[in-house]
Amino acid sequence: MDWDITSKSPGQTIELGRKIGRKLRGGEVVAVCGQLGSGKTHLIKGIAAGAGAKDSKQVNSPTFVIVNEYVGRLDIYHIDAYRLNSVSEFEMIGFDDFCYPQSVVLIEWADKIESALQAIDYIRIELEHAGQTQRDIHIENAPDYIDN
Repeated sequence: MDWDITSKSPGQTIELGRKIGRKLRGGEVVAVCGQLGSGKTHLIKGIAAGAGAKDSKQVNSPTFVIVNEYVGRLDIYHIDAYRLNSVSEFEMIGFDDFCYPQSVVLIEWADKIESALQAIDYIRIELEHAGQTQRDIHIENAPDYIDN
């Protein structure tokens, strides 16, 4: 299922993420794409909170450590591909090990490594600037249980 949403503020982007996160069942990979400052981390912060991250205030972009893990209702892996230079670097961080039925993998800057995801069924979310605080959000390939 695909749909488009407009967020008028960072708070709305986080709340959208929360709604998505509450509906996740485990086993999902969510590829989050967009330009710098488009709200990727805000959306992921909300998804992690909705998926039960015990302290969602600790959710931040793991730019230098590449992967953060948050424990909650599901095991949540937040990968930041910004500093990765190749798909092979992405594969070397152990991506396959993060994918199992009780986990959710959230990939920030996923467009950099998207070719590595082609063999799996993943949710793709693209955020675009549409004003000072407004963002256009396009969600592709969402399972039916994650509805607008």
